[in-house]
Amino acid sequence: MKECKRRERQSGPGRYSSHDVEALENPDSDIGLCGWLLVGLSVMLMLVTLPISIWMCIKIVKEYERAIIFRLGRILRGGAKGPGLFFILPCTDSFINVDMRTITFDIPPQEVLTKDSVTVSVDGVVYYRVQNATLAVANITNADAATRLLAQTTLRNVLGTKNLAEILSDREEIAHSMQSTLDDATDDWGIKVERVEIKDVKLPLQLQRAMAAEAEATREARAKVIAAEGEMNASRALKEASLVIAESPSALQLRYLQTLNTIAAEKNSTIIFPLPLEMMQGLMKH
Repeated sequence: MKECKRRERQSGPGRYSSHDVEALENPDSDIGLCGWLLVGLSVMLMLVTLPISIWMCIKIVKEYERAIIFRLGRILRGGAKGPGLFFILPCTDSFINVDMRTITFDIPPQEVLTKDSVTVSVDGVVYYRVQNATLAVANITNADAATRLLAQTTLRNVLGTKNLAEILSDREEIAHSMQSTLDDATDDWGIKVERVEIKDVKLPLQLQRAMAAEAEATREARAKVIAAEGEMNASRALKEASLVIAESPSALQLRYLQTLNTIAAEKNSTIIFPLPLEMMQGLMKH
């Protein structure tokens, strides 16, 4: 008990860490003499009003819930109760149900100024669950609302250190960084952040047009380079073919016949008579 009070003085009144859960669950002896008198009166009242009072004292929590019982303002020994049946005393006891299931919420779109001075709108989704019901009740007023606000602030802080290109390409790294930051911040609240995802990055319309024009110009430049390389390769191939044909005069005649065969396959009315060049040279001499 002295160790618990020492830790409470270090962290502030009503503030506990995950290591103080056992100390936070105070035994009944801490309620003092007046507290014991009130508890005794409550027990007597329950016994006098039996069996009607039994229906007010029996409570049920579901499989995915835990109940934190307060007796005269102090958390009972044993911490969270459930699932199943548990008993409370009338007048002196009260309890709070805590949902232990994974909770999902959307981060509203946040207008963020990136490191390279570009305004973007980014939203995301966060998955978290209550890992310690005692801390979730004792250390914070509304754990769900606090986690939502913290997620929005963390998203803006993380994206403010990134360039536009990094935001568009490194979404997994940004999500992992946000998850680590949120998990560390919510550890004292008994909350475990399981997953963070970046849903959409919306750019201004003018920036979208500029990026589209840049991408189109890049594609056109690449297409021109590819076409030029193709022309160069074709000219080299034609040069090599001319050298091969020059070595054999009959090769040109075979090329004529091949061209005629190709044209005839297209079912047109054009007729080509390939003539040997030697014959043409003889006619020119005459």
